[in-house]
Amino acid sequence: MAAYDKADLERRMAGSVESLKGDLSGLRTGRASTSLLDPVTVEVYGAQMPLNQVATVSVPEPRMISVQVWDKMNVGPCDKAIRSAGLGLNPIVDGTTLRLPIPDLTEERRKELAKLAGKYAEDARIAARNVRRDGMDSLKVDEKKGLFGEDDRKKLETEVQKLTDKTIADIDAAASAKEKEILGK
Repeated sequence: MAAYDKADLERRMAGSVESLKGDLSGLRTGRASTSLLDPVTVEVYGAQMPLNQVATVSVPEPRMISVQVWDKMNVGPCDKAIRSAGLGLNPIVDGTTLRLPIPDLTEERRKELAKLAGKYAEDARIAARNVRRDGMDSLKVDEKKGLFGEDDRKKLETEVQKLTDKTIADIDAAASAKEKEILGK
């Protein structure tokens, strides 16, 4: 059975772009949104869990996010996770509710958010390159099994590289658009 699966590589590369778009949607440009907290994971019950699986996240006001923690024992870990997520949000603890006032976007904060968008983009590029490496490795395995010759492998490697280049171009376009949105250009 062949180890190389072009459809799987395409699916995984598209997944890296979609993951980036999800991460970028969490970066705010001035208004409160529940998607701001999507990248936040909390260590509770001995595992890393998304914040929305241990609390209800809502937006009661345009510049305020409310996080209603279900278990009072998880308030501290939720507070810590939000502070350490690098989003520049400082929760105010009120019983089992965390209130997150959204500060005005200063030039410094815009630059921080643009830098975070760049980090998310680089993570997505690394994921795409890892998929490329897996594809190249599976082509070499298939060649050793005798499923096709060296010429066919090189032709397929070129296809994998073209798919990688297209994926990285998509990643760069998404990151560039978000950076322009954040910086207000």
